[in-house]
Amino acid sequence: MAEAGVIERYVDELDGRLRGPAAVKADLLAEARDSLADAADSYRDGGLSPEDAERLAVEEFGPLAVVAPGYQAELAAAHAATMLRTVMVLIPLTYVLWELNRMFWIGPWSSFDGGPTPDWYVFVSQGNGYVPWIITAIAGVSLVAGRVLSRRGVSGTTLSRLGGRVAIGCVGLGIAFNLSVVIGTATLDAPRLLMPAPVLLAGVMFYVVFIRVGVLAKRCLALSAV
Repeated sequence: MAEAGVIERYVDELDGRLRGPAAVKADLLAEARDSLADAADSYRDGGLSPEDAERLAVEEFGPLAVVAPGYQAELAAAHAATMLRTVMVLIPLTYVLWELNRMFWIGPWSSFDGGPTPDWYVFVSQGNGYVPWIITAIAGVSLVAGRVLSRRGVSGTTLSRLGGRVAIGCVGLGIAFNLSVVIGTATLDAPRLLMPAPVLLAGVMFYVVFIRVGVLAKRCLALSAV
């Protein structure tokens, strides 16, 4: 194995240019280092000095300005895939936890006083129940589509941007329906919003999760722009 020197400086500079998931980044850097070391070993066996062998290996590997964008695209795509898997798990889990708390502490919803429930409220409340599963389906389809597009040559940068936009759309959809239910309930029967603490806490968790997904989506767009 070639000794540290030109190769290590090259890999360190590459490390400084890349942003993304630490574990994936470490694997990519390790692969680059091993590839360079193998090439240098081959040149050294051919009679070159260790330093000249490393220098030639680095030259053939390519300048950082050319190599780094490809690695960055892989990191961006990896982050997008992780984010979509997070969406698939955390968002429906948050809804399920809220529903379990609601059923335990409140029980079945009673009708509003003063007449039948307006059709618009029925629509948004029922839609709010379907939203987590719609979001899960969208995230799952996006993951599969990303793999297909990747095999067809679509860059990781593009896939990361698409993933970020999908996640932002999911966040917007979930918050829009949830706020519609909250505002509608406040309009029709404000005291109903005074729920037991565990139910309110589950509701707060909903927004914490969605804000977290929004942050991950923003990072997707940032990584794809590096």
